[in-house]
Formats: sequence, C-alpha cells, structure tokens
Amino acid sequence: MPRFSIIIPVYNRIDEVEDLLKSLSQQSCKNFETIIVEDGSSAPCDKVVEKYSSQVDVKYFFKENEGRSIARNYGLERATGDYFIFFDSDCVIPADYFKILSEALDKNPIDCFGGPDAAHESFSTTQKAINYSMTSFLTTGGIRGGKIQLEKFVPRTFNMGYSRKVWETVGGFREMFSEDIDMSTRIRQAGFSIGLIREAYVYHKRRVNMRLFARQVYVFGMSRITLKLLYPESLKLVHTLPALFVIGSILLLALACVISWWFITPLLAYFIAIFITALITTKSLIIACKALPASLIQLYGYGCGFINAFTRKILLGKGRDINEEIKIRKGK
Repeated sequence: MPRFSIIIPVYNRIDEVEDLLKSLSQQSCKNFETIIVEDGSSAPCDKVVEKYSSQVDVKYFFKENEGRSIARNYGLERATGDYFIFFDSDCVIPADYFKILSEALDKNPIDCFGGPDAAHESFSTTQKAINYSMTSFLTTGGIRGGKIQLEKFVPRTFNMGYSRKVWETVGGFREMFSEDIDMSTRIRQAGFSIGLIREAYVYHKRRVNMRLFARQVYVFGMSRITLKLLYPESLKLVHTLPALFVIGSILLLALACVISWWFITPLLAYFIAIFITALITTKSLIIACKALPASLIQLYGYGCGFINAFTRKILLGKGRDINEEIKIRKGK
C-alpha cells in the first residue's frame, strides 16, 4: 500500500490538472497514490487523468457539485495511504517533494504538517507578483509559513498533510471558507502535533488576475470573523493588521486633505518599501511594479472583508449568529 494518498478536488481545471499530474509523474520518490475528485465539472479532466495513468498511480472519481470540502472528504473515504496529502489543483510539485517529506517524517513523525509555497519560473509576472504579496513579511506573509512567523503555524490545503489517525479522530473538512484553518484548529485542539516542513514546498499558481485575487482576499478577511465566532481564542492581533491599515490609511488621507500633505508620507514610505523589497526579492522591475498593486489589493481587500464581517456579525449581530456557527463547529 502507498505511504501517501494525495487528494485533489477539481472543478473545471483541465490545464491545471495536466501541469499537476505532469509534476507528480516526475517525482524521484513514488510512494504515493493520487485521487482526483471531479466536483461536478462541466469540463471534466478524465482524459488528462487517463493520459498520465501509466506514469502515476491515479484514481479518478466524478461526483455532483457540492463544494471542495465535501470533495476532499469523498477522496479521504477512498484513500488507502498512511498519510493524506492535500494540494490545490493549481499547484506544481517539485521533483523531490516526496523524498524530502518521507525523510522528514522518518526523522520526526509528526501528526499534521504543511509546507510553504513559491512561484515557478514559468508563472506569469502577475502570478509572481501575487505570490510575492502572499509571502512577503511586509504584507501578511509572516503568518503563512515563511521564514518569520507571527503566530503558530497553520497548514493550508495548498500544501498540507496529516495521518490516518488524525482523520479517524477529528473527521473530515467542513464546507466553509477557510476550512483548512478550521481543520488545523480542530487537529491542534485534539492534541495532535503540527509542524512546518520548510523544505517541502510547492509551486502555487494562485489567482491569474488581480480581480480574482481581490475577491479571494476579501473572502479571507470575512472568514476570519467566522473563525473567531467558532474559536474565540483564534483571533490574534496580527489578523487585525490589514483592517487597521485600511482605517489608518483613510485617517492619514483625511488629515492630508484637511491639514497637511505631510500626513501621507508614512503611506508613501510603506509603498516604496514594498516596491524595493519586491525588486530585490524577484530581481524583476516588471514584477516589482505589479507587486505593489497586488500587495495593496491584498491588504485593502482582506481589511475591508474583515471590517465588513466584523461590523455585520459582531457589532450588528446580523448574518449567521453564533449558535449557527456552533452548529457548523459540531458538524450539524
């Protein structure tokens, strides 16, 4: 039986699945099976899966559309490995990923683990700019498994794994935004060990344009309040920083208009720091120019989503109330 079962939910992502399976076919260590769960796609990827069936131990399942968490649970029920690995369909896996992961777990057999993400050289400049924004310490990258962490490491489903014992104890994913943070929290509360395997990184394409990226980070900000209602202790000061940045920016702009334009200099200094850091990190003027709007979209998008959800759900008590959040927590 394979040591690892890779579980990937898919919804209309033929090209992404092709790149992912190609990278899995090139692994130096092949002690894994791959389970593709097609979540009711109108453009299924079965032909792509068949193309790689002789190179990868891959199983394909098609089911009605119910959401990515239910699709992952569907795959979990059909997996045979000792560990379950979760990638997003827009990931490309470095050739030594499973070799590195196997060696790390042999040395330190933790229950749940995850790794960082990076931008592949083949990605577009927009994707690389978004990757900078999502991993830079100057934005919110410090909480995502980078070199500097501002909170306890929380594995995300673009690069996450846990043991069969964890699944048997904690159960499957819940169909909600930030379901991976919810899962990691439940795993930690159940007493299992969680660790970052920094060398086991993946290439993550993320969103392909700024509009989709803006929508994604706005939802991230809103879901942080849902997580706070489920787990009151989970909300940390670092999670509020984008919202404080939005409020602070508005205040500085108002003071600049009313009193003096000097009040805008802190924002300008921060924007210049993002640009220079992106230029040094990516060594590309084009990517650095795109990284600035990407970083602002991330901060303002997340911050506005957070403020909106905080105002509606906590201050005004509208939307789903705490009792309904508890029902989700209990899996009802």
